[in-house]
Amino acid sequence: MKDQLNIALIQTHLVWENPEQNRSNLTKTMASIEQQIDLIVLPEMFTSGFTMNPKTVAETMNGDTISWMLKQAKEKNAALTGSLVIQDNGLYYNRLLFVFPNGEIQYYDKKHTFTLAGEHKAYTAGTDTLIVDYKGWKIKPLICYDLRFPVWARNTEDYDLLIYVANWPKVRISAWDTLLKARAIENMSYCIGVNRVGLDGNNYEYTGHSAAYDVLGERLDDIPYSHETVGIVTLHKDHIIKYREKLGFLKDRDHFILK
Repeated sequence: MKDQLNIALIQTHLVWENPEQNRSNLTKTMASIEQQIDLIVLPEMFTSGFTMNPKTVAETMNGDTISWMLKQAKEKNAALTGSLVIQDNGLYYNRLLFVFPNGEIQYYDKKHTFTLAGEHKAYTAGTDTLIVDYKGWKIKPLICYDLRFPVWARNTEDYDLLIYVANWPKVRISAWDTLLKARAIENMSYCIGVNRVGLDGNNYEYTGHSAAYDVLGERLDDIPYSHETVGIVTLHKDHIIKYREKLGFLKDRDHFILK
């Protein structure tokens, strides 16, 4: 078990529907990280941007991007996570991969497909949540639109860290800021959100606002808006233990049955 976790938040522009170029750009970005990092977090659909043309960019679980993630995780001796378009058994998924330095892979398929953009027509929704056990930390990774649905993120597993990877546009960025902070407070966990920057192929603008919050909703980072950057944050297990024992809010949570 590791008492602290060093995490890199990659806030980056994404080249529209160009996996090879995005992998190349991200390789250079990650090579610039000099600190020892435990986990690197990439945005949603980091190989393509938020495309509704899955046939154009879809890969399999044996594809080039999975191989790239495995290589990067091994070389950096750090876990790597982010989502991309995966074709599996004839269906397309917005799938988040969590790749361990030792080559293990776990994944989560986005539950709440973004109907406003027609994501539900292009992609199959996931049905299960994922809790990753990494270096003694319980991590729950989710994707973009999932942020608007608090019951799906509800901390019934006593996880330590909630992660959202996203392509969340500028026009609704105030909701992103507010809900990230709320998810940290209500679940008494760290909450990290990694969002992209720049324009996509549909001319939507993204301004980042990647951030990390502690269990009290206090901001931990100083990541600038609208710029490509790598934010580094250090999370401490004793911070979680201290405030959960002192305040005990999770003991009073309601119990729901997810259907």
